[in-house]
Amino acid sequence: MGNAKDTVLAAAKELFADKDAAAVDRRVAPDYKQHSALAPDGIEGIRGLVASLPADFRYEGARVIADGDLVALHGTYYGLGPDPLVGFDLFRVKDGKLAEHWDGLVPVVKDTASGRSQTDGPTEATDLDKTEANRALVAEFAEKVLKGADYSVLTDYISTEQYDQHNPEAADGLAGFGAAAEAWGEQGKNLVYRHIHRVIAEGDFVLVHAEGEFGRPVAYWDLFRVADGKIVEHWDVVPEVPAEMPHGNGLF
Repeated sequence: MGNAKDTVLAAAKELFADKDAAAVDRRVAPDYKQHSALAPDGIEGIRGLVASLPADFRYEGARVIADGDLVALHGTYYGLGPDPLVGFDLFRVKDGKLAEHWDGLVPVVKDTASGRSQTDGPTEATDLDKTEANRALVAEFAEKVLKGADYSVLTDYISTEQYDQHNPEAADGLAGFGAAAEAWGEQGKNLVYRHIHRVIAEGDFVLVHAEGEFGRPVAYWDLFRVADGKIVEHWDVVPEVPAEMPHGNGLF
């Protein structure tokens, strides 16, 4: 598992921190499959992206979650636009190279309902022996509560004592989430999860990548932290699905 994580971190440093165009051939598979809305498909797409990065571009990593050949990065991008962007990147590694990539980016919000930032909180995965139990818990929560919209079983999965919230519009705790959901509903933005695409787990961190609607078609990236069999912390980004993509691979 460490190999995929090491591969992605080394590639990300050379490509996006050092902006080393020569690293593309070293680090990226020739048949690289791109799902991001920011770049065309293939190795030439990523070559063009690296070449076009502005001088003030930088990435500030918050956490890394490795699960077999999949590695997710959670952090903040500076220099991609007028405002910093917080997001998740998901890479699939094959034969020691980056083979596939998905992402979701949204603007950083300075004043949040909980007072927490979109990326602060614990950064290192713990409870590595509980990875599969935590994955099962969050996968079931995603199917029953997020997709099935059965909020009557919410407390089977989310702790009633601690729910540290990093969604900028929701305050801490189940009450904070409930109040935010009510406000979103009044704005015509109900949380609708249509399809859970992947669940990526390492220790106490479990990332759910899904698609649905939030007043419009969106991608959901929800990162949960589990302690003692209950979800106790949540980070997310909910970017819109773009009308047009620079490739035919889709966002998911």
